Amino acid sequence: MHTKHSNTPLLHHSIIPSLQQPMIRIFILFILFSNVNLSIADEGMYPLSEIHKLNLKAKGLKVSPKDIYNPGNIGLIDAIVNIGGCTGSFISNDGLIITNHHCAFGAVQAASTTENDYVTNGFLAQTRTEEIIAKGLTVRIVDSYKDVSKEILSTLTDTMDLTARTKTIDKRIKEIVSETEKNNPGKRAEVSEMFTGKSYILFIYTFLKDVRLVYVPPRSIGEFGGENDNWVWPRHTGDFSFIRAYVAPDGSPADYSTNNVPYHPKIFLKVNPNGVDENDPVFILGYPGRTFRHRTSYYLGFEEDIRMPYVADLFEWQIATLENAGKNDRAVSLKLDSRIKSLANTMKNYRGKLQGMKRLSIVAKKTDEEKSLQQFIDSDLKLKKQYGTVLSEIASIYNEMRAQSGYEMTFDYLRQSSTLLSFGFSVYEAVRELKKPDLERESAYMDRNFARTKESIISSLKNYYEPVDKIFFKEMLMRASRLPKNMRIPIVDSLIGSVEPEAAIDKLINDIYSSTKLKDEAFLLNTFSKTPEEIDQLHEPFIELAKTIYPAVKQLREIRQRREGALSKYSALFVEVKEMFQKKNFIPDANSTLRLTFGKIEGYAPADALYSSPITTMKGVFEKTTGVEPYDTPRKLIEMYKAKNFGRYMHKKKKDVPVALLYNLDTTGGNSGSPLLNAKGEVVGVNFDRAFEATINDYAWSEDYSRSIAVDIRYVLWVTEKFAGAEHLLKEMGVK
Repeated sequence: MHTKHSNTPLLHHSIIPSLQQPMIRIFILFILFSNVNLSIADEGMYPLSEIHKLNLKAKGLKVSPKDIYNPGNIGLIDAIVNIGGCTGSFISNDGLIITNHHCAFGAVQAASTTENDYVTNGFLAQTRTEEIIAKGLTVRIVDSYKDVSKEILSTLTDTMDLTARTKTIDKRIKEIVSETEKNNPGKRAEVSEMFTGKSYILFIYTFLKDVRLVYVPPRSIGEFGGENDNWVWPRHTGDFSFIRAYVAPDGSPADYSTNNVPYHPKIFLKVNPNGVDENDPVFILGYPGRTFRHRTSYYLGFEEDIRMPYVADLFEWQIATLENAGKNDRAVSLKLDSRIKSLANTMKNYRGKLQGMKRLSIVAKKTDEEKSLQQFIDSDLKLKKQYGTVLSEIASIYNEMRAQSGYEMTFDYLRQSSTLLSFGFSVYEAVRELKKPDLERESAYMDRNFARTKESIISSLKNYYEPVDKIFFKEMLMRASRLPKNMRIPIVDSLIGSVEPEAAIDKLINDIYSSTKLKDEAFLLNTFSKTPEEIDQLHEPFIELAKTIYPAVKQLREIRQRREGALSKYSALFVEVKEMFQKKNFIPDANSTLRLTFGKIEGYAPADALYSSPITTMKGVFEKTTGVEPYDTPRKLIEMYKAKNFGRYMHKKKKDVPVALLYNLDTTGGNSGSPLLNAKGEVVGVNFDRAFEATINDYAWSEDYSRSIAVDIRYVLWVTEKFAGAEHLLKEMGVK
């Protein structure tokens, strides 16, 4: 681990005065999750408040909790960033960040043209001036956080109805965020719910907006194996990229400018070119997205029976449609690549989760646990009075969701699947929301978010491809026309009628797509500056359609706010009584906040009579190579392999360059790009995936199946130095 001050051990670094006051506030969190049961230390994504309790030395780590996180001092956490929903880490004093290829993919696609196809060919900036803007990417670095549970929950009353409960919590969170950002100019504030309806944490982030691409390997390396190998072990994918964060000359966060300078982090991580071996202890710091281990059997049953099968099937059809549309035209496929990648990642993830839920009988086990919990509650009159109906109340919410699932899911994806309809809806809603006081608006239209909302819309427009948009829109309208009577969408029925719906749908689509102007960027942007009355005078067909469906959207939003209020109330009680029953407190589910997980490099047995070792090599890349996408290894890389041009990156035992690593750490989505760290806290890999069996991590931990995957740092460095010829990056990292 390196800082800009010294190469001496971390504990010898001097304290930076500017860090002392913000970080001291973290001390108040140490009582929040006290007495957490740490008997299975490898299972768990530990929040910062728990790190001081962990016996890391017993797990073979040579860093102490204070090396990782120590209020008022510099720690490894200061080198970890959230980047576009993924994780990354600083590896130089000049703001160089390493993350995943797939995390930078959208920015690479946005920068690509058929003449400069960086997606296919990769991108390398030989100098700082050649680095190009990474559109859509921002960097967040945690400054401090504190418990604001009392400030939020004190606004609730026992007589408040469930919808009002949700709205009250939402309003108080917005007030806290607004007050915090006002008092901390240039910072970004977020309130994260740690336990549903029970605890809330305010995070303050340094927010960097000028992010640039430095080196991205060609797709044939960075996405070797494609979706065939996604969520699969053994893996041979070079899923890494280098980006750089910039700030204004005075060091303050700023939008892109040629006058900006590289950001100097408080600390950066040392890259260890020697890597690790089987059974070596390792750990990860990162921003895992969402886990749901504290949810009930009713939630899990709804996921298994209803939501995930619906989404997986829909996305699989959409992927096939997109792939077919772009198979003979690279200009078209460039527009569609990022969407295909996103859909495919979710689809395969859900297939894995469904398989894992069945294999581990998760719903049945949860149901049995809840029966025992109910017996515990019923055995005590005091507990029964307070908690007796908690499980039945939660069950009633999910029963209602099941009964309405056909209507709700079809209606949701009807609006989402058509890019132009989503634009029309955003415009129609925005001009109405902007008339409200800022704190009363929907989040996307608040002053702090609206510019990025518009940027996201324009980014989607650049990837718009009308033939596919029409197909997707028609499919969802046809699905709506086939819903059973008790789940019909009245507004859709009024649009297409009940006689020959397909003919009516075709006519509707032809009429609105032929007359819309929302495909024009200037027109689209201009609509956001108009009044509702001016919008109504445009007679823009997709905005008119949005106006037609808006009352139903508002009604469904109200229904969901009521449900959310109920789940907030009863889930808090559920966790409370479950802690009493099990006589321990719980680690909160992952929620895109900074977490620690640790374990070791370890293989596994995915099926009877099979064992997978935890290190793959270039031999596997060579064996998989067919010359046809997604196994079309670059000729130069093959020649390097044949020449055994491994240099210092050769694994001594395997006599080959290691490509990927497998380990038993507890990760989930959002951990993509997290640095895999050795016992000393040095980068030895970049986390990018899980084994197919480990997709179940979001719902349950399995010692047998929970395995995560990183690209080995030796492969990263070998490709960067020998293949790309980017020795200047190795020098910057201090490994050349």
